[in-house]
Amino acid sequence: MKESIVKMKSFEFAKKSIDLYKLLVENKEFVMSKQFLKSATSIGANVNEALAGVSKKDFVAKMSISSKEARESLYWIELLKYSNVISFDYAEIKSLNEELIKMLTSIVKTSQLNLNKDDN
Repeated sequence: MKESIVKMKSFEFAKKSIDLYKLLVENKEFVMSKQFLKSATSIGANVNEALAGVSKKDFVAKMSISSKEARESLYWIELLKYSNVISFDYAEIKSLNEELIKMLTSIVKTSQLNLNKDDN
């Protein structure tokens, strides 16, 4: 079976997020870094749950949560960048995050349309 692209991308994003989290903690930033880590790693966890979903509705629900977590992660990235807690180039991680948001939004919209077609 072919590996899910969104699963692979969310895992890569989580790994980069962990690396950023470690840098933030080394620089004594504990609050925003923890919030960011939670939302960033939650994306992939929910994608994995969605892919193992027991129904189409379950799949859509879990992917929707992933999408929301991705948007929350973007918020924390922007806030961390603004706060200038560490000297860090946020461009790559922000770009990965935005790519995930686009993918997840597309998956949710398409899945919801298909779900609605199935209901009719």
